[in-house]
Amino acid sequence: MKFLKNITDAQRPTYSTLYDPIKLLLQRAVCVAMTMILFGCTTFVEVDPPKNTLVSETVFNNAATVESALANLYFDIREQGMVSGTTGLTPVLGIYSDELDYYGFNTDLPQFYRHDLLASNGITTNWWSQAYHTIYGANDIIRGVEASEVLSIDNRKKFRGQALFIRAYMHSLLVSIFGDVPYIESTDYLENNKVSRMAAEEVYGNIIADLNRAIDDMEGLEPTSDERVLPDHFVAKALLARMYLYVENWDMAISLSSELIDHFSLEDDIDNVFLKDSRETLWQLKADAQYPLNTREAEQLIIRSIPGQTYALTEDLLVVFEANDLRKDRWVGSVSDTENTTTLFFANKYRAGINETESLEYSIIFRLSEQVLIRAEGRARLGEITRSRADLNAIRNRSGLPDNTGDTAGELLDDIIRERRIELFTEQGLRWFDLKRTDMADQVLGALKPNWQPTDVLFPIPESELEANPNLLPQNGGY
Repeated sequence: MKFLKNITDAQRPTYSTLYDPIKLLLQRAVCVAMTMILFGCTTFVEVDPPKNTLVSETVFNNAATVESALANLYFDIREQGMVSGTTGLTPVLGIYSDELDYYGFNTDLPQFYRHDLLASNGITTNWWSQAYHTIYGANDIIRGVEASEVLSIDNRKKFRGQALFIRAYMHSLLVSIFGDVPYIESTDYLENNKVSRMAAEEVYGNIIADLNRAIDDMEGLEPTSDERVLPDHFVAKALLARMYLYVENWDMAISLSSELIDHFSLEDDIDNVFLKDSRETLWQLKADAQYPLNTREAEQLIIRSIPGQTYALTEDLLVVFEANDLRKDRWVGSVSDTENTTTLFFANKYRAGINETESLEYSIIFRLSEQVLIRAEGRARLGEITRSRADLNAIRNRSGLPDNTGDTAGELLDDIIRERRIELFTEQGLRWFDLKRTDMADQVLGALKPNWQPTDVLFPIPESELEANPNLLPQNGGY
C-alpha cells in the first residue's frame, strides 16, 4: 500500500513564520468568554482582542475561558482553511478528483480542476498555514491544561482530550494531502520555525497515539454537547477507525467502527441524514449565527440558476448510481437554463438556504455511514465475506437497493469502494482520499484529466514555506 502521500492573506501567520500566537489565542479566549457571559451567546463569535496584556495562567485557571479558547479553534476550523469555509476540502478535492466540474472564476481553483497546481497556489498555502496555526493553538491548550493546578481533573481531561483530537485531526488532513509533513507537538515557535518533515508512516503513528490518548482522557466523561458540535471519545474513535483503515490495520479498524455501530444507529429515512439532529451524526460544525445561517455546503454546491453555477456533479459520478437509488433522487438536484438546453446536477445533501430563520443543518464531519463502510471493507479484506456483505447491504437497503451478491473478496471490495463513492460523495474529500489509498488515482484520473501526472497524488509544499524554512525541502515530486 501507498501511504496517503484561498486565499493568500499576508496578515495571517504562516507555520514557518510563527509569531507568538498564544497572546492572540488567549486574548480571544477571554474576550469570547466575557461575551458569552454578558450576552448568553451560544455560537462561536469573534471579537476584537482587548488592549490589556493577558497571561496564560489566567486563562487556564478558569474552565469557561479554556472552553472559549477551544471554541475559537472550532470557529477557525469552520471558517478558515481546509475543513470548511469557501475553499475547503469538499469543493476543492471534489474538482481535483472525479466528483465536481468547475465553472467559476477564482484564480487558484482552476489549477486543481486542470491538474496544473503550482507551489505558489494561494489555497494550498492557506491550508498549510491555517492547519498549523490551529495545531499551535491546540498544543498551547494541552500545555496550559496540563500545568494548571486549579482546573478539576475531569476538566483537565476533557480539555486535553479535545485538544489532542484537534491536533490529530489536522495532522491527518495534512499528511493525506502533502505526504511527509512535520508533526508539531511544541509551542516553541523558534524551534518550530526550523523543523523538518517527518515520514508519513511516522506521522500516522503519532496521530494514532494522540487519538488513543484523547480517548483515554474523554471516555467516561459526561457528553460535551447534545448537538454533537464538540468532539468526544466517540469522535476520536471515528477518526482512529479511519486512520487504521488508511494504514491497513483491518482488525483495529473493525474493532473501532464496531464500537460506534453498537452505540449509534443509521437514520432510516435518508431525508433526515443531514439534518442537525440526525441520529447518525458523530461530529458536526455548528452553523454561523450570522451568514450563512445553515451550511457552507448548501451555499457553495446548490445551483440556483444557469448561468451562475460554480460547481456541478460530473457525468462520471452520475452514471455510477443504480436505478431506483433513493440517494440520486433525494441527494442530487438539477436545474436547467431558461431555454432548457442545458441541465446541470448538483449535490443536494444540504438543502437549507441562507435565508432560513433558524439553522436546520450543520456541516457534518463524521457520520455513522462511513463507519459501517469502514467495517465492511475491513471484513472483506480479512475474507469475512458474509459479515462484510451484511454491512454493505445495511447502506444499500436504506437507499432502496437490493442486497449485494458479491461472492469473492475482490468483487466485494470493488463494490464497497463504489458504494463509498455514492454514499459519501462531496463529503470532506473522502473520494479523493479513497483514490489515493487504494492506488486508483492514476488509473481513474489518468483517463479523465488531460494534465494528470502520477506525482499529482501529493500537493506541493507551499513555496513560501520552503523559502522561510529550507529544512522542509525537498519539494514533493512533480513541482
